[in-house]
Formats: sequence, structure tokens, C-alpha cells
Amino acid sequence: MQHGTISSADGTRIAYTAWGAGDPIVIIDGATAYRATAPENASAAELLADEFLVITYDRRGRGESGDTPPYAVEREFDDLAAVIDQAGGGRPATVFGWSSGGNLALNAAQAGAPISRLALFEPNAVVDDTRPPLPADYVERLDAAVAAGRPGDAVALFMTAAVLAPDDMVAEMRQDPQVWAGLEAIAPTIAYDGRNVREAMTGAPLPAGLWDRVGLPILVMNGRDTWPFLATAARSIAEHLPTATYRVVPGAEHTTAPDVLAAALRAFVKEA
Repeated sequence: MQHGTISSADGTRIAYTAWGAGDPIVIIDGATAYRATAPENASAAELLADEFLVITYDRRGRGESGDTPPYAVEREFDDLAAVIDQAGGGRPATVFGWSSGGNLALNAAQAGAPISRLALFEPNAVVDDTRPPLPADYVERLDAAVAAGRPGDAVALFMTAAVLAPDDMVAEMRQDPQVWAGLEAIAPTIAYDGRNVREAMTGAPLPAGLWDRVGLPILVMNGRDTWPFLATAARSIAEHLPTATYRVVPGAEHTTAPDVLAAALRAFVKEA
């Protein structure tokens, strides 16, 4: 295992951890997550390190990575490209994305990032009435709350509008200073994910041009016991992508076990 930092195109330092050697696999976290809060990524990486170079990194504005305003989704594409180039040896990588990290991976592939394959676990979409879409002004409200010095309100909006947590659950979370402070610290980045998912979470079918330049092998997964609307999202994205394979894997809610993930990624890389 090796810890390090790379420099993105705008000079932002991005912190990463790498395991093993071989063809690179890069793992992208979803909203609010980063290396210190997602130990399952390290566990999966350790299982894959016998054959692959597996890299996890803190997305900009989280954990040990820096940030450079103003934000644009293209900067995160640059971050991923820099991770692949500087930590992955410059070889096109298999990129795996959790949740909205999967949307980021698709958007980066659409923009031409050096990706050889995409694996996605429960990427975000709302294409029908199985759940409410994101509010049309979701990103703007997040940005306004952070700019006004109210990061907790941004977190609460994410929890209620995106996660669909009940108000009383969010109120209870706010009573835990340690948990809530950690979420407030990365509150500005919630709008980053909002920008990456906004075209897919309108409640309407996915636009025809969305990801139309992504011709890579793609694996789209959801957990067997996840919430129904997340399974609907995964299926809709798989059906939208001509090169995608859809697979249901053992899992509960919005995650799956490291050994299940590692086995799925290993098989996908060898099959694709």
C-alpha cells in the first residue's frame, strides 16, 4: 500500500492510496464519501491487489485533497485523468464509481478521460415517478446555503431532497456533533455531485445525447436488496447505454460487501 498526492491540471493536490501492481483500477466515491469514511474501498482493493493496481482517492474538497475555486465538473474530469496518469502509470484505467461517483465517471468518459472500462454501482437517475426528482434549483440552493455560512442547511437539503431521509431523522443526525461536523466540513462538495447528476435526476427519461460518446464496456450493478428506486435507476442507465451490461449482485440498501465488489470487478475486467 502506498499513499501519495498528485497535481491536477489547475494545481490542486489530490491525495490517493494505491495497492498492488498491474492494470489500473480507480475507485470513485459518491457524495460526501472519501477514503477515511469508506474503508470498504480499501478492503476491496486489498482483495484485488494480487492482479491489479487499485487506486482510491479523495475527490477535491474532501479528506486530504485540496480544492481550487470556482468549481466546474471539468476540473473533476482533470482530477481523474491526473490520477490515472500520475498514480496509475498513464495506462487507460478501469474506473469504478459508487452512486453519484458513477455519474462522474460517465461524464468524464463522455469528455474523453483515459478510461478503458466503466463499472458503476447504483449510479443516480430519476426517470419516472418511482421517487421525486431533484428540485430544479437544488444546486443553486446548496451553493447559496454554503455561501451564506450555513453548511448544515446544505447537508440537510441533500439528506431530504437527494437521500429522501425524513425530517426527523435529519434532526436527530444534527444532534450528533461529531457526525454533523464531518458532514458540514464537506458540504461545499455536495453541490459538486449535484452538478454531475442533475441531467439524470429530472424525473424524465434520460436525454438521448447524454453519454452518447461513451462506447466503452460498461457494467452497471445494483444490490439485490436495495431500495426499488435505486434498482430502477441502475436499470434505466444500463438500458440507456448500448455497451452496458446490467447485473444484480448481493447487497443491501446502497452498498455491497468488499468481497462481492472485488469479485465482480475482477470478472468484469477479464471478460470485457
